Amino acid sequence: MLRIGYVRLRDEASAVETTALKALGCHVVRAEESPGEDEAAVLMSILDFVGSGDQLVVTRLNNLGDSARAILDVLDRLQQRGAVLVIADPELTSEGSGGRALRAALEAVASVEPQPALRRRRPAADEILELQRAGVGPVEIARRLGVSRMTVWRKLKAVEA
Repeated sequence: MLRIGYVRLRDEASAVETTALKALGCHVVRAEESPGEDEAAVLMSILDFVGSGDQLVVTRLNNLGDSARAILDVLDRLQQRGAVLVIADPELTSEGSGGRALRAALEAVASVEPQPALRRRRPAADEILELQRAGVGPVEIARRLGVSRMTVWRKLKAVEA
């Protein structure tokens, strides 16, 4: 069994996390050093490398991604490879009942997260007006289009002016 530590370097706390991973018995600690377009390149290479019985160890769950969907994708890849996720804080693994509870919580959060494709898209004022005329409220318009409520309000004000 190989224990692989992973950390995303963001601030001074990242050095502490690297030390903590070594103290947790990680044979190897890999760090995501350069944020950019392919931000998770190191994580993806770890996921390609891990084998059955290996453990991916992180100090915090949010080191694996910025959304519940991204973290679920990591869990799925680990499961396909027969590997396990170990989280130091809070103490949790992807195995057993704790792992099932973790997955259920992440799936619940992912179900209400805006879809990435929708988040990048800017809705036209026409779309917002059409939904408003159909009797849809601003909060629901924002949810359907994957934008903030403020975006909806601004577009509606711009059309009124």
